[in-house]
This record gives sequence, C-alpha cells and structure tokens, in this order.
Amino acid sequence: MDSTWSRTPHNDRFDPREGEQTMKAIVTIGNGGYEQLRPRVVPLPTPASGEVLVQVLAAGVNNTEINTRVGWYSSSVKTGTEDAATAEDLQADTRTDGGWNEATPFPFIQGTDCCGRIAAVGPDGNPAAIGTRVLVRPCIRTSGFMSWDNIWMGSDFDGAFAQFVKVPVGEVFPVHCDWSDAQLATIPCAYGTAENMVHRAQVAQGDQVLVTGASGGVGSAAVQLAKRRGARVTAITTKEKTEQVLAIGAHQVIARDADCLACLGKNTMDVVIDNVAGPAFGDLLEVLKRGGRYVSSGAIGGPLVSLDMRTFYLKDLLLIGCTAWDEPIFPQLISYIEQGQLQPLVAKTLPLERIMDAQQEFLEKKHVGNFVLIPPPLEG
Repeated sequence: MDSTWSRTPHNDRFDPREGEQTMKAIVTIGNGGYEQLRPRVVPLPTPASGEVLVQVLAAGVNNTEINTRVGWYSSSVKTGTEDAATAEDLQADTRTDGGWNEATPFPFIQGTDCCGRIAAVGPDGNPAAIGTRVLVRPCIRTSGFMSWDNIWMGSDFDGAFAQFVKVPVGEVFPVHCDWSDAQLATIPCAYGTAENMVHRAQVAQGDQVLVTGASGGVGSAAVQLAKRRGARVTAITTKEKTEQVLAIGAHQVIARDADCLACLGKNTMDVVIDNVAGPAFGDLLEVLKRGGRYVSSGAIGGPLVSLDMRTFYLKDLLLIGCTAWDEPIFPQLISYIEQGQLQPLVAKTLPLERIMDAQQEFLEKKHVGNFVLIPPPLEG
C-alpha cells in the first residue's frame, strides 16, 4: 500500500476544499484486497447537536474490518475469514449484502476500536468534557435497547482509522486508569463482544465453560471475563500459545488440532463460547450438558456448519447469537478496567499508515491479544 497521504479525492465526499480543516485517514474504497485501503487527507468532521469530535489516540484491529473490506458478511462467501481475505481471486467490487446491516457505505473510514480524547463538542454540548480521555462504544442501538436495531462504528459509518472521529455523545465513556492508550484500544470491540456473550449465556460461579479461539482478541477476553464470574475455563488454542492462555485465567488448554470431543467427553460443558465454528461445530454441541448454552458472535473457521437437529432438541440446548450489545455491557467493562479486573493484551502496535502490515500479520494468527494502530501526530 502506498503510505503517502494523498489529497486526491475519489468522490466529492472526501474532497478537501481550499482552506478547509483536514485530517489524515485510511479510506476503504470498496470490497477487495489491501489495495482498497488508501491513505488520504480528508475533511475534518464537524460535530452536530448531540455529537462530539474525538481525537483518536489509538485504534484496535479486528476481524470485522477485514471481513467488511472483503465482503465476508455476504451470503455468497462460504469460507472462513482467513481464506476469504487471502483468496487469489478476491474481486474489487461492492457486494450489496456484504455489510453488517446492508451494503457497506464505501468509500468510508473503518476502525471499530477507539481510545481517544474529546476534542470538540456539538452546539449544545458541554465544553467541560473537552480533554477527557474516553473509550467509544462502537455498537449503537439506534432505536433504544428495547429494539434489536443497531449500527457499528467503522462498519456502518466512519470509524477510528483516522486522526479524529465523530460520534454521538452517548457513546463516549470516560475512563480513569493508568493504562496506556494502546492498552485501552484493545477493549471496545473484543471485550465488548466477549462480555456480551458471557452476559447473554448467563455464565455463573462454577460453570464449566469452553472457549474456542482463546488466543485471539475476543477469545482471550472471553477467558478473562468468564473466569471473573467464577467459571472454570477450558480454552482451545495452538500448543505454542498454551502458557500465555493459562496465564490469563484458563484452567486447562486443549490444542487446536486435538479432538475436542475425545479430550473432554460428551455432556461435560455448561457453556461453549465459540467464534470459530467451521467443521468442529457438531462436536462443540456434543460436549454441552443437557440444557447447555452455545453462544457465538463469529465464524472465523467457516460460516457454514453441520447441525444435527436431534442433538439440538433432544439435549434442550440454547443457541445464542450475539451482535447487538445489551445496555449494561460497556459500563460494566469500564468498571472492570477501573477496578483492575482485566488484563490488556497488546500483541503489537504500528503506525496507522502500516495498516496493511498489521492486517497481514493479524491474519497469520501467531499472536495473543490485539494489534493496535497509532494515528500520525497532529501538525502544528
């Protein structure tokens, strides 16, 4: 990717006018490979009533940005995230069903995770908030928490792969701790998603919980959050990452290439937290006890699975899909941070302009935790 910050517009929306305030951003111009990520100088957003402008201090990297760029959410894609993102025939197009809710609003700025500082407030805002360090809740329940309607920063509207991002004031949460900006940037998407799954599955003291993909951002968060509730956590990861996963709270680790059902036996787990899916899905239901809960918010190992309906209904299983976050999730995370109950896992930090390197290394899955991008410093 050309890392030169260009003022060349690709449509009127991103055409900086003479004398207009600008910022640097990575603009994703459509579905396709890394060539779709363009470093650009774009107009600085102006907060309207009920909005704030946040200076991005650090932005996490997640599967969702890659999935959105390659159009993985489209029903036409049958493979897992890694295969879809590295396919040789990856086409530069715009899939009409490739976004979370509808067609992705290309060209736009991705970036779901944001640790930042409030830089400006809308006309009716509180100027005293300026300068406050915040985390941005990326999942927005547009019709309130009694409705499932939701949109996501960095997937449905401009996100944090920029020097600034504009968000509704109700989605910024002050956080008071001694963590670095990069450490805080690991929290929003991964830990919010994991806490939502743990919350929905009603993980409780003494539960036997199985977490797949336990070294990734969501998986490593789920290990910590399930243990925090008093569960006994069994984690699935590669042999090379066993010690690191044990260190964050897993009671035992099963190698990713092992036979999960043979290792655990049938009817041994109360809860399965699974963002891998793929060929192992059937065995994951078999290890659940009668009345067990299976919860998922992803399918990096493959979205199409084989379900034996007899296993599902004869065991009285509860299958829980998680996208929209419940109201308590983000405030709970802020309190866990401020009480020192979470361990941030920064795998690597890179400058924002090296986003291609970050996503390529992210897909290699050799890391534990999260990659974080740091925007360029402000000029002047």
